[in-house]
Amino acid sequence: MSEYDMGDRTSADQQELKQPVMTVEDERLAKSNTRAENWQRWGTYLPERQWGTVREDYSADGNAWSFTHDMARYRAYRWGEDGIFGWTDRECRLCFSTSLWNGNDPILKERLFGLGNPEGNHGEDVKEQYYYLDATPTHSYCKGLYKYPQRAFPYNDLVETNRRRGYDESEYELLDTGIFDEERYFDVEVEYAKAGPEDTLIRLTVSNRGPDAAELTVAPTLTLRNNWSWRNLELGEETRPWMRMHGKTVVANHKTLGRYRFCEVEASGPVMEEVIFTENDTNFTRPVPGFQGAQGFAKDAFDRYLVRGETEAVNPEMRGTKSAFVYRVRLDAGASTVLRLRLVREDESEPSVVGLREFDELFALRIREADEFYGERIPETFNEDERNVSRQAYAGLLWTKQFYYYVSERWLEGDPAQPKPPQERLKGPNSDWKHLYCRDILSMPDKWEYPWFAAWDTAFHMIPMAEVDPVFAKNQLLVLLREWYMHPNGQMPAYEFSFGDVNPPVHAWAVMHVYLIDARRSGGTKDVDFLERAFQKLLLNFTWWVNRNDVVGNNLFGGGFLGLDNIGVFDRSIKMPDGTSLNQADGTAWMGLYCSAMLLIALELAQTRPAYEDIASKFFEHYIAIIDAINGLGGSGLWDEEDGFYFDQLITANQPPRPLKVHSIVGIVPLYAICILRREDVERLPGFRKRLRWFLENKPELAKHVSDFESDDPASAGSKFIALVPKERLLRILTRLLDETEFLSDHGVRALSERHRDNPYQVELGGKTMVVKYVPGEGDSGMFGGNSNWRGPVWFPMNILLLNALERYHAVYGNTLKVECPTGSGKMLTLQEVQEEIARRLVGLFLRDAEGRRASHGEERRYIDDPHWKDLVLFSEYFCGDSGRGTGASHQTGWTALAATCMEKMHRLKQTVR
Repeated sequence: MSEYDMGDRTSADQQELKQPVMTVEDERLAKSNTRAENWQRWGTYLPERQWGTVREDYSADGNAWSFTHDMARYRAYRWGEDGIFGWTDRECRLCFSTSLWNGNDPILKERLFGLGNPEGNHGEDVKEQYYYLDATPTHSYCKGLYKYPQRAFPYNDLVETNRRRGYDESEYELLDTGIFDEERYFDVEVEYAKAGPEDTLIRLTVSNRGPDAAELTVAPTLTLRNNWSWRNLELGEETRPWMRMHGKTVVANHKTLGRYRFCEVEASGPVMEEVIFTENDTNFTRPVPGFQGAQGFAKDAFDRYLVRGETEAVNPEMRGTKSAFVYRVRLDAGASTVLRLRLVREDESEPSVVGLREFDELFALRIREADEFYGERIPETFNEDERNVSRQAYAGLLWTKQFYYYVSERWLEGDPAQPKPPQERLKGPNSDWKHLYCRDILSMPDKWEYPWFAAWDTAFHMIPMAEVDPVFAKNQLLVLLREWYMHPNGQMPAYEFSFGDVNPPVHAWAVMHVYLIDARRSGGTKDVDFLERAFQKLLLNFTWWVNRNDVVGNNLFGGGFLGLDNIGVFDRSIKMPDGTSLNQADGTAWMGLYCSAMLLIALELAQTRPAYEDIASKFFEHYIAIIDAINGLGGSGLWDEEDGFYFDQLITANQPPRPLKVHSIVGIVPLYAICILRREDVERLPGFRKRLRWFLENKPELAKHVSDFESDDPASAGSKFIALVPKERLLRILTRLLDETEFLSDHGVRALSERHRDNPYQVELGGKTMVVKYVPGEGDSGMFGGNSNWRGPVWFPMNILLLNALERYHAVYGNTLKVECPTGSGKMLTLQEVQEEIARRLVGLFLRDAEGRRASHGEERRYIDDPHWKDLVLFSEYFCGDSGRGTGASHQTGWTALAATCMEKMHRLKQTVR
C-alpha cells in the first residue's frame, strides 16, 4: 500500500523507508526553508494575465472582462504585472519579461494574447503556443518555449471567427489559422539559472524555423510594479522606486527590495542597439481622446516607439520605472542566436564578474543539478517519453506559482488617489469578505486562463507538489486556512469571482496526503505540528459545512454546484423556491470523505496527543451517521435500487422525494469515502478503542456500517473499515463505471455516462423542460461561463480520487474480489488490477502511441512528426470523453500535473504485482 491510500494512516511506517538522497537542489531548498539563504525570493512568479481579473476590475457592473487585452498595453495595473515567461521577486516589485516584434504585427508582443470570456464561444481562452519545459522548486533552473509567428499575428481573425462560432462548434485556435504553415515562426527559448539567491542569469535563444531569412526585434524588459499611482504605498515604500542608466548597465532601486544591476554578459551574441526607458504609468490620452491633463512617459511607450516609430514616446534622459534592451536580429533559415543577460543585486556587495565561459558553465551545472534532482523522484524504470511527460508536468506545476495580490477592503473602498469605486460593489459577491488579505506566492490552476487561486484546485495541486517541495505544499494548504483568508464563520474562500461559492471539501484529504508524502520523502520523519495546525482550522470549516449545508439536520447535504459547474439538471447554486430543497449525492459524499479524512487525522494526532481520541470518536460517529443517511434515510437514502446508482433528490413539500436520474460522476463520488481502521493503530488508543467497542455493542443498527477486512492478508487480521458504499452497491456501481458504453472511456472515467448521448435525461421543473445529454468535449451552454464542461469529458482530479478509493477497497477485499473489466468483456480483474487499468488509460492521454500520437493533442500532425513539436506536452483542464483531445484551459498544471502522480502510481502498482 502507498501513502496515497488514505485509509493507510501509518503507511509511512509500514513502507520500507530509505533515507532520502540530498541533492544539491534539496540542499538549496533546505537553506531556503530556514532562510539561511533565500533561494526562493526570486522565481517565475510573474502572472501571465493580469487584465480581465476581478482584482483589476473597477467597473460598476462587476464585469472583469471590461479590462481588455488592448487596455493592458496602456493602463497601469493596480495589483500586479504580467509578461511572457516572466521573472520577479516574491512580492512582484521588480519584474523581467521578454517582448517581441516580428516587423509585421500591429503591436509589440509584451504579453500573451487570448480572448476574454464574452469573446470566446467557450469562454476565455489563450491563443498562443507556449510550453513549460523544466523547473526546479527553488527556481535555480527554469526553461520555457514560446513559438512566435513571423507573419502578422491573426488577432482579428481569432476574435471574429470565435465570435461567429456557437457552443456546438469547437474553439478556433491559433494552429487552425494556418499561421504556422511552412514553419514560418521563431522558437524563443527562455531560460533562467541562479548563480546565487540574488543573482539570476538569463539566456534567450531565438531560432528561425522557417525556410527563409527573417528579422525579429527582441526587447528584454525590466519593470517596476506601479505602487505609487494609488498613494497607497505599501509598508516601508514611501520612496518611489526608479531605474536609470549607469554606463552599459540599467540600475533599478527599490526601497524594500534593494538595488539591482541589469546588464549583458559580454558581447557574445547579437549587438544591443539601444536601451530605452519610460514610466510604468497609464497613458490617459488613449482612453480619453483630447485629454488635456499632464501626460508624462507611459506604459505603452515601447510599443509606440518600436512599432510606430514615435521617438518622443521614450525618455531621452534614460531613466524611469520601465526599461528595455533592444536587439534587432536577422536570422538565416534554421539559424539561432543567443542573448545572455544578468539581473543581480549590487547594494549588499559588489557582484562578481561573470564572463561568457562562466555563464555557460553555470547553466550546464544547473541543468545537471536539475537532472539529479528529478532522478531521485522520477522512477528509473520510466522510458524516455515517460520521463519527458513527468518532467514537463512538474515544470508546469512550478511555473504556475504566481504572486497573487488582493486586499479586499482596499479594493472595495478604493485608493486615496483614485475615484471612489461604484457603490454597487459594496453589495457584490465579495462584499462580505473584507477581512481577506492576499499577498502571497500561490499555486494557480492556469496562469493565463485562471490566474487566481481556487481552493479545491489547490488541494489537488499539492499532491504532486509535495513530491518536489513538501514545505511549499504544506504552507499552501495552511495559508488558505489562515485568518486573513478563511472567513470568520469558518468558510474557506473559493476563488476571486465569488469567494463565497462552495467548492468540494477536499482540503482535509489533501492535508493527510501531503503529510504522508512528506513523511516518506523525509525518511519517516512526520511533521505532526503541520497536521495539528491544519486540523484545528479544519474543525472550523467542518462546522461551517454542517451548519450551512445540512439545513434540516438529517446528514444529507446540499452545497450548490460544488465545483462541478454544469453537472446538474439545473444550476445547483440557485436559490430554491420556498418549500423546495436539493439533497445532493455528491454533497453528502464529499462530507463523508471529509469526515473520514478528519477521523484519520485525529487518530494520527492521538498517537502522540491522547486528547485527540475524543475528537476521533466524534468524527467516527458523524461519519457513520452520514453513511446511514445516504443509504437508508426514508428507506434507501439517495440510493436508487432500480438503477443501482446514487442520485440527487429534489425535495418538495408534501411530495415524495424525486430522484434526478442523471448518470454522472455525482453518483460515483460516494465511492471516494472509505476509511480503514487498522487493528494495531486502534489498540494504541485505549479511549477510542473503548468508545468504538461501546458503539458496536450498543448501536447495532449503525454498527452494520463497520466491517471486518475480507482480505486474506494476515497483517490485516482484526482491522476494520468503514465505507460509505456497501459491498453489494459497490459492485453495482462498478458495473456501470467499468462499462465502455457508459463511464469507462479509452482515456479514463468520464464525468457523465455515454448512455445520455442517445438517451438524454429530461425532466419538467417549474414549467420548463430540463435536458442533460452527453457532450464529450467543450460544453454546449454558457452555464458557469461556458469554459468548463462536466457532461462527458474526463477530469483528472475525479479519476485520482477514484484510484485512491480502489486502492483502499482492494486492501479490504483482497484478491478474492474480482469484477468484470471492462463490463461485458469476460475479463475478471482484482480491484488493484482495475486501478492499474484506469491509470493506464489516463496516462495514455500524454504518452505517444505506436504512430507517435498523443491523444491529448488530437490529430495535429506537428505533434506527431515535427522534431520541433513532437516532444512538447500540454496538460489541459479536461479531456474529450471520446477522443481524449485536451479541452478547456490548455496549461492546467494545476491539477493535471496529477499526470505525474498517476504515472508514478502505475509504476508502484507494477512493482507490487511483481
